[in-house]
Amino acid sequence: MFEFQDTKANPMTSNPIDALLTEKGVLLADGATGTNLFAMGLEAGEAPELLNETAPDTITSLHQNFVDAGADIILTNSFGGTRHRLKLHHAQDRVHALNKRAAEIARAVADKAGRKVIVAGSVGPTGELLVPLGAMTYDEAVDAFAEQIEGLKEGGAEVAWIETMSAPGEIRAAAEAAIRVGLPYTYTGSFDTAGRTMMGLLPKDIHGVADGLSQAPLGVGANCGVGASDILASLLDMTEAKPEATVIVKGNCGIPEFRGTEIHYSGTPELMADYVRLAVDGGAKIIGGCCGTSFQHLAAMRKALDAHTRADRPTVEKIVERIGPMRNKVATANTAETSEARRERRRSRA
Repeated sequence: MFEFQDTKANPMTSNPIDALLTEKGVLLADGATGTNLFAMGLEAGEAPELLNETAPDTITSLHQNFVDAGADIILTNSFGGTRHRLKLHHAQDRVHALNKRAAEIARAVADKAGRKVIVAGSVGPTGELLVPLGAMTYDEAVDAFAEQIEGLKEGGAEVAWIETMSAPGEIRAAAEAAIRVGLPYTYTGSFDTAGRTMMGLLPKDIHGVADGLSQAPLGVGANCGVGASDILASLLDMTEAKPEATVIVKGNCGIPEFRGTEIHYSGTPELMADYVRLAVDGGAKIIGGCCGTSFQHLAAMRKALDAHTRADRPTVEKIVERIGPMRNKVATANTAETSEARRERRRSRA
């Protein structure tokens, strides 16, 4: 049985992700939090983070189901855990308590798994724009993220998992907060606007966002976005830009579709299994699911990951053939042009 370490002792001197990667090669992160919580009774307009106190058994079940499906990494129920997001629910004075409780619930599930399961503290965007586009200063963003991450660390999170980010400045502020608190960190952007984040960051540039900080990230990558094909195309750009990096992809379960007033995701377990195979072939080291990814999807992803032998690096055309069309047509064109340029460069070197 895996020997668990005290994650609160000196987390900045440890690298739980690299340690588990050395053992397993590629790691499986969990699936959707919000989608599954809605299926488990969360009402529209409610803050998922409040369930850490009002319905802890529900959050325990969420994590347990992902561990049972084979997740190597589970994310705490704390995505909207900054004071700015919690203020919308009049809970801005409970930042530390709610994040600590989120980590404690996940920690308890991980510790009884019988194998190493990493507890990653989910840190989402504040919902505010930084100066000069908005009113929040960089230092205020760092303070807000540090307040959240302090709670996650105290509850037993091993990594600050900064996710679904759009603005490079906000990513950097969250990273600086994690360093201040003394917790290793990863970060992922959401490339959902013409192949970029909403604030213009390209996948190939994700690696440099934290340059110059005193601690480097344990991994960087992409999550959410618009669909599995799009995030796999982003993966190719990220891994080509820095092949040695630990790259994360946590894609949505197929394509989101409105059915009346509800959003459904088109991805089947079989599609998400093939997404895993292509992600491995594309160089991803940590693979998970985002919106729409159920426990059943994740179980299929685990089975595919365990059975897969890494094959040739896929092309965008191969991804579209196997997973389906990219929703972001501009991204498709840009990626195709980039692929052609790469082929031309390779021919000129030959």
